[in-house]
Amino acid sequence: MSGNGLLTGKKGVIFGALNDSSIAWKIAEAVHREGGQFILSNAPVAKRLGGLDELADKTGAEIIWADATSADDLDALFERAKELYGGVDFIVHSIGMGLNVRKNRPYEDLNYEWYKKSLDISAMSLHRAVHSADGTGALKDGASIVALTYIGAQRTFSKYSEMGDAKALLESIVRSYGYRLGKRGIRINSISQSPTITTAGSGIAGFDAMFQFAERIAPMGNADAASCADYTVAMLSDLTRMVTMQNLFHDGGFSTMGISDELIADLAEVYSKGE
Repeated sequence: MSGNGLLTGKKGVIFGALNDSSIAWKIAEAVHREGGQFILSNAPVAKRLGGLDELADKTGAEIIWADATSADDLDALFERAKELYGGVDFIVHSIGMGLNVRKNRPYEDLNYEWYKKSLDISAMSLHRAVHSADGTGALKDGASIVALTYIGAQRTFSKYSEMGDAKALLESIVRSYGYRLGKRGIRINSISQSPTITTAGSGIAGFDAMFQFAERIAPMGNADAASCADYTVAMLSDLTRMVTMQNLFHDGGFSTMGISDELIADLAEVYSKGE
């Protein structure tokens, strides 16, 4: 797809790109295509897990390794953004980690230290990032902030476990901060994305089943990472300048469905074999 210059002149920070299967990676490519400039940031531990240098070379971005749960790291990041750009017009938050999920700890027997860390990484980091961008003077009036979320914040998906709580908190932060930011014309929204095949998704037990279930329910099937990136571009652009405090479903229609003919047929076949 060729660009249309939707983000020409806009500068920002994109958190969470790891490798070319990650949604943040696709968002960075789409933002670059549309003329935006940005800093790429991820936790220092990600240095050994991904290939962020490749993305930086492709997009002309600077990489700043920062722990999104550290106020000092975030302040240094946004101070650098001020040096480079004078301030930021957008922030993309695509950060999530469920420690109990990854270690297969059941929801009814959570390790609470891991639980607190999961909430900090996956949700409070959004608050920290916005607070830091604002506090350092890097966040420009009229900026746009987008955070990635999942419908597990509102519905129970048993294997999603503590991450449902984390995403619920994330969406609440979007609403609460949105009121404060709106007075400066700053927008903040969350995009509730389909199950997407990424490195992070693969760490969830039963993810393949969640993916296939949504694929069969959604009239258009699951939205892929590239289409999510395009939607994010729209939310960062001036075309959506009056949209804020919203949780926007980008899921092929899954969020509005009950059951589909395809799933009914699949279930009928399964149960007929047991008769």
